[in-house]
Amino acid sequence: MKIRKAVFPVAGLGTRVLPATKAMPKEMLTIVDKPLIQYVYDEAREAGIEHFIFVTGRNKGVIEDHFDRMFELDTTLAARGNKQAEQDILARDQPAAGATSFTRQQAPLGLGHAVWCARDIVGNEPFAVVLPDELVLNTPGCLAQMIEAANKLGGKSNLLAVEAVPADMTHQYGICGVGKRTGKMFEVDGMVEKPPKGTAPSNLSITGRYILQPEIFKILETQERGAGGEIQLTDAMIGLAKTQKFYGVEFEGERHDCGSKPGFLRANIAYAMARADLREGLRAEMTKYLEK
Repeated sequence: MKIRKAVFPVAGLGTRVLPATKAMPKEMLTIVDKPLIQYVYDEAREAGIEHFIFVTGRNKGVIEDHFDRMFELDTTLAARGNKQAEQDILARDQPAAGATSFTRQQAPLGLGHAVWCARDIVGNEPFAVVLPDELVLNTPGCLAQMIEAANKLGGKSNLLAVEAVPADMTHQYGICGVGKRTGKMFEVDGMVEKPPKGTAPSNLSITGRYILQPEIFKILETQERGAGGEIQLTDAMIGLAKTQKFYGVEFEGERHDCGSKPGFLRANIAYAMARADLREGLRAEMTKYLEK
């Protein structure tokens, strides 16, 4: 089951981190020295993704600019003669020609609708969905772990990245039931979006990584609005589960919800501490504040 394409829904308004996202896409907020969108792009590239599909919205043009070459910057750095390191960084993060596509979600109708907007570019093949405001700090990355699991399963299988959450917080997430288990992977026995307190089938939440079969598009085409008045991807997956199997993958790594202010701050600290060139300096600075 070759997974060549990944869909990145980047049309959201980023209301949880206002006012930072009033004029700048939340996907361009920086974790240490790279925007969020670059981290998930790198994760997908590491996993072997060949075609990167961005579902954008109004005021999101800077994302497309980020993945384009900037002639003026390249020329200026080359002319200075002592900026080779900076040139190497830009070259390393640049996608191959023809490897990216951009399409627009013209109304904020939810994650399911955003995925449906990519249907013509994805075509009739399995694909990944990667939510850019969720980072997983690990090597190999979360998507690479999922694709490895998908290759073992073969056939028309759908996979969800899942993570245990406190039982008293299950009402805030999409939750899946647990069927037959094999190591870190299990058959999904039902899914529910934000179940009422005390009714969740497990404490395993569906996180921001999916591998889906193209039949999901036919369901999304007629999917009614669900929670929040939006077209929910979870609702469409429940429909697809009637004819195809879903598997949950408990991934290795530290997940960071960068769409929230505490999560964003935590991610900056975690990713900086993971870098040898920043770790000691950051530790010294944090010590100053902890002593207050």
